[in-house]
Amino acid sequence: MKIKSTLIEAHIFRRVNSEIEFLLMKRASNEIYPNIWQMVTGTNEDGEKAYETAIREIGEETSLVTKAVWIVPTVNSFYSESDNSINMVPVFVAEVSADADVILSEEHSEYLWCSKEKAKELFAWAGQRKSVEIIEEYFTSKKSLLKLIKIKEGKL
Repeated sequence: MKIKSTLIEAHIFRRVNSEIEFLLMKRASNEIYPNIWQMVTGTNEDGEKAYETAIREIGEETSLVTKAVWIVPTVNSFYSESDNSINMVPVFVAEVSADADVILSEEHSEYLWCSKEKAKELFAWAGQRKSVEIIEEYFTSKKSLLKLIKIKEGKL
């Protein structure tokens, strides 16, 4: 069995008043995992670093320009029976302007901005719900000891 890391997850949020809202997108009916709600996901291209994949996929799937991107201190994982592998998926989070316009790629049929609670209700996998908890804690809790690593400005 092999362990690989070729995929990313990138959550997107915006600040509305004193709250944060997460962007969720519904996968198109002709895609793998049809009609599930998700964050941005994607596969690394040759030689691409995981954070570069996250930034590229955000642009491709949503047409959004990020204000900042951070590394979330968690890695999701799953087993793939097709190639007998364990897949490790680094998680990122990006902030966009509150008035940013979302333009979906053909991979998704609709989107919504929602609270942490709604995101956790709609996400299919426990790791995705855990990521939302970590992100929300960091960006809303003044007592949080968690410090996310920000991707340097020149790399965006």
